[in-house]
Amino acid sequence: MQSVDIAVTDLASATQKFFRRVLPIMLVMLVCNQLNRSNIGYAHEHLEADVGIGAAAYGFGAGLFFIAYAIFELPSNVMMEKFGARVWLTRIMVSWGIVSFLMAFVQNEMMFYVLRFLLGAAEAGFFPAVIFYFARWVPAGQRGKATAIFIAGSSVAAALSGPIAGMLLSLQGALGFRGWQWLFGFEGLLSVVVGITVYFLLDARIEDAKWLTLKEKAALIGAIASEDAQHNPATGKDTKINRWKMLLNPQILLLCGIYFSVQLSIYANTFWLPSIVKQIPGTTDLSVGFLSAIPWVCAVVAMYFAAKWQDKATSKRPLLVVALLVAAVGTFAAAVATPVLALVFLAVAAMGFKSASPLFWTIPQSGLHPLVLAPAIAIINSLGNLGGFVAPFGFGIIKEHTGSVVPGLFALAAASTLAAGLVYFLKERTTAAEPPAVVPADGAATVTRQPAATR
Repeated sequence: MQSVDIAVTDLASATQKFFRRVLPIMLVMLVCNQLNRSNIGYAHEHLEADVGIGAAAYGFGAGLFFIAYAIFELPSNVMMEKFGARVWLTRIMVSWGIVSFLMAFVQNEMMFYVLRFLLGAAEAGFFPAVIFYFARWVPAGQRGKATAIFIAGSSVAAALSGPIAGMLLSLQGALGFRGWQWLFGFEGLLSVVVGITVYFLLDARIEDAKWLTLKEKAALIGAIASEDAQHNPATGKDTKINRWKMLLNPQILLLCGIYFSVQLSIYANTFWLPSIVKQIPGTTDLSVGFLSAIPWVCAVVAMYFAAKWQDKATSKRPLLVVALLVAAVGTFAAAVATPVLALVFLAVAAMGFKSASPLFWTIPQSGLHPLVLAPAIAIINSLGNLGGFVAPFGFGIIKEHTGSVVPGLFALAAASTLAAGLVYFLKERTTAAEPPAVVPADGAATVTRQPAATR
C-alpha cells in the first residue's frame, strides 16, 4: 500500500508540473492563434479604404478561413497522429504565421480570399492536436481541467487582441507602412517565432521530459498506459476509428449542430464587434481596441464561475442550456439598444456563448477514450466551425444590403435559443470519480475502481 501511495503522489506531482510548465506554453500559442484569427476585424475599415474590400467581400473572406479549416481538419489530424503533436503544432504555427504576415501585402479582393483560405488550411488541426497532446500527457481525471483552462484562455486571448490591434493600427505611417500592415506583419512574425520556440520547449514523449523525475515519469506513463489498456482489455491495443462512419452517428451530428450555433456567436462577435463599437461617437482605433476587450474580459469572469459550478454538477446539460439562453437574451437586447448599451449587452452575450464552449466540450469528452477523442473532436470542431463562415459572411451580406448588422444579431439570438433546445436531445454519461492508475515500485499497474453511474 505504501508503494501505491508513493506512486499516487508521484502522479499528482507530475500532473501539477505539466500544468505549471506546459499549459502556459499552450496558452501563449492560443494567444497567437486568436491574434491571427481576429486581426481582420480591426483592419476591416482600413482594408475597405485602402484596398477596396467592401462589407460583403470582407465577410466572405473572413468566412473562407473556416471553409478551408473544415476541409483540412481531418487530413491534418491524420498527419498529426503520424508525426506527433509536437512536430505538427510547430508546423501549424509557423505556416499560419507566414500566411498572416503575407496579409500585410494584400492588394485586392482575390488576394484577400486566397490568403484567408490558406490561413484556414494552415491552422486546421490546431485544437485537436492540443487535445491529443493532453491525452498523451494528462491522466483522464485531470484532462477535462486542462481542456477547460485551454478553452478559457481563448477569452483572455480575445481580450488581449483588441488593445494589441489598436496599438499596432496606431503605427499608421511608421517606416512607410500603414497601420493594418503593421498589424498583420507583426502578429504573423510573432507566430513564426513562437512556433519555432515551441518545438524546443515541448517534449514529444513523457520519457523525454527532463523536468520530471524518474518516479514521476513512471507514474505518468503507467497511468496513461493503463487507460489505453482499458480501452481494449483483451489486447491492450487501440481500435481503429473510421472517421467517416462517425459522421453518420446522430449524436455527433447533434453535437456538430449545437457547436455550430456556439461558433456563430463567437465569430460574429470576433469579426464584427469592432465595427459595432465604432458606432459609439468619438471612438478611435485605439479606443475601439480597448472597448472591444470588455466583452471578452467579462467572458473570462463568467467562465471562471461556470467552471466552479461545472465541477459540482452531475449533469452539464442544464448549465449549457443556461449559458446558451444568456447568449440569446444578451444578443437580442444588443440588437435593439443604443451603441453604448449594445456594448453592455454584447458583454452579457459573451458571458453566455463563451461559457457555453467549455461546458459543451465536457459532453463529448465523457465516456470517450483519449485516442477516440481526437478524431471525434476533429469532426465536431471542423463541421461546427462552419459557423465561422456563415456568421461573418451572413453579417457582411446583411450590412451590404441594409447598412446595419441588427438583423444578424436577431438571427444569432434565434440560433442560440434553438441550440438550447437541442441540448436536451444529447445523451450524456456521467461517471463517478475514479482514482487514476498508478505504477508502484514493482512496475505493475494498479487501478482502484468505483462503480460508474450512467445517464
